[in-house]
Amino acid sequence: MSTTFVLDTSTSRANPTPAPIKRLTVPAIQRRKFEGKTKEPLVMLTAYTARMAQILDPHCDMLLVGDSLGQVIYGLPSTLSVTLDMMIAHGAAVVRGSYHSVVIVDMPFGSYEGSPQQAFASASRIMAETGCAAVKLEGGQAMAETIRFLTQRGIPVMGHIGLTPQAVNALGGYGARGKSQEEHEKILADAKAVADAGAFGVVIEGVMEDIAVSATNSIDIPTIGIGASAACDGQVLVIDDMLGMFERVPRFVKRYADLATTIGETAATYAADVRARTFPTEEQVYRPKK
Repeated sequence: MSTTFVLDTSTSRANPTPAPIKRLTVPAIQRRKFEGKTKEPLVMLTAYTARMAQILDPHCDMLLVGDSLGQVIYGLPSTLSVTLDMMIAHGAAVVRGSYHSVVIVDMPFGSYEGSPQQAFASASRIMAETGCAAVKLEGGQAMAETIRFLTQRGIPVMGHIGLTPQAVNALGGYGARGKSQEEHEKILADAKAVADAGAFGVVIEGVMEDIAVSATNSIDIPTIGIGASAACDGQVLVIDDMLGMFERVPRFVKRYADLATTIGETAATYAADVRARTFPTEEQVYRPKK
């Protein structure tokens, strides 16, 4: 059931103007794909903080609290060191900052692979402590039993196939998947397995384009592409990549801004003002009224 919120500007300077907003639901997302087609592609971006969630929320259908926060926020070399506590802390912040989008939280490496029961314990904790609408986990056929176990117990699941970053050591790197016929067939089988197990959607990452097109056309649930194809039912990017916060630009990313340069230049201006004692001015200090 949808809930209507009214944003409260009195509690935080970060809150936007009050307005009644009805949050999207997982079934509403799944219904966007009707008779095998999605008329209007789904929009998803990652978010890790309440303020970023507030900014992105009006423009997105889904906000993903990705385990990419390990690299983006914490400077870790991969997603493998991300913990359940980290995902819960950031997931709760994004839920607090959003009132429209479906919030999905990644299940981190080691929190679900052991057994369906382990996955349920982790997923139920994520949902209870964050208030998110769904979880996302990596893996296709190998995770089908786990996806079915979770969905049958009331936990909506988004799958993730193709290039799965948590398996980077087994895959041998971050290169595109599906270059061999064997791998091509496996990814398509993974897509079908995830859909048949009850996932409401699936991220397809870093695959040859024809695979993404075939997968999208062959399953009834929405596909969300990242380094896949414009033919997918929706798209997702890491927000920091899209905003140009890093020098390295993966092939599948379009940089819509260059915030790193803007922030650096702004910090340089501030530093110059401080050193010249031109900040603060009378407008920024407190003095007794005359």
